[in-house]
Amino acid sequence: MSDEQPAVSRRGRFAEAQRNDGAILDAAREVFVADPSAPMSAVAKRAGVGIGALYNRYASKEDLLGTLCGRGQDIYLEVVERALASDAEPWATYVECLQQLVDADTHSLTVHLAGTFTPTPVHLAKAERMRELGIELFERAKATGKMRDDVTFLDVSYLLELIAKSTLGSPARTAELKRRQLAIVTDGLERTDGGPLPGSPPTWAEQTARWAME
Repeated sequence: MSDEQPAVSRRGRFAEAQRNDGAILDAAREVFVADPSAPMSAVAKRAGVGIGALYNRYASKEDLLGTLCGRGQDIYLEVVERALASDAEPWATYVECLQQLVDADTHSLTVHLAGTFTPTPVHLAKAERMRELGIELFERAKATGKMRDDVTFLDVSYLLELIAKSTLGSPARTAELKRRQLAIVTDGLERTDGGPLPGSPPTWAEQTARWAME
């Protein structure tokens, strides 16, 4: 046996592990977005891998949920950072950013999983970065004068969360519906001549309390 054969074998096993991990994360997204209480066996079945292979990669369901959430956080940060770097008109940039977040379904991968796992320091650091950049982009859009004064960053965040929960028919139909709902939301945000909104806006205390494990 040549020295090259073990190396080729290792590369093959690594490639297979990478494929399995991608399949597991895709399956976990489908399973846990639909039902965060679903068992790990449902993920293994959806991914087409053995339960042993799943636990070999993720020691626990909490570990897998945390990885999934981190993935959603990374996508959110990438989208918002790109919007902040744009020199296009701020309001149009903000609306486009919201569309990208809805298309990527980031809220299903983050706040939808709140309370299902214990956030790590990495999750918390990313969450703080998301808050800082999200508010910066929101305030930039609000400074254009095209948004009603009594809307807050968390108001919009909760609206995106509600949109993320929408399902209707096929994935393509659901995506179309979410785009439609977002258009209604952004149109409403521009109603600067409307009366005052009822009640008080959501608070950061209410937002963070949801991440506590029961």
